[in-house]
Amino acid sequence: MDQSEFDGDGQLKNGVFKTYFKDGSLSEIGEFVDGKKHGEWKYYLLSGLLKATGFYVNGEISGDWVWYRANGELMQTGGFTAGKKTGLWKRYHPNGALADEGAYVDDKKVGEWKTYDPQGNQIKTRVYRKKTA
Repeated sequence: MDQSEFDGDGQLKNGVFKTYFKDGSLSEIGEFVDGKKHGEWKYYLLSGLLKATGFYVNGEISGDWVWYRANGELMQTGGFTAGKKTGLWKRYHPNGALADEGAYVDDKKVGEWKTYDPQGNQIKTRVYRKKTA
């Protein structure tokens, strides 16, 4: 993957950008504005299935993101603000059942996090306290 902010002519990238796997299938698609990823980006697996989708703002991962397993099933959801995990995050078992859920503030787990077994039964609760400086 080319992560450079410049195009082949040495100019800042602007517009829709795509990269491809060696077999020619789409690997990623999104937009650059003044050399920075901006707006919705989609990442694909070699199989053609969606791997992840989410947003960037001025080159920083931001907003809601969704990740998928190789079989297309939902794996994880969560959000970012200025490149840091924030808000409610959820991970899922391979069978689609919720595996755990909880919140982040500034990349740190906070509050109550719940863990579930593959049958959907809550098996653990842990409380994270925000550390102060």
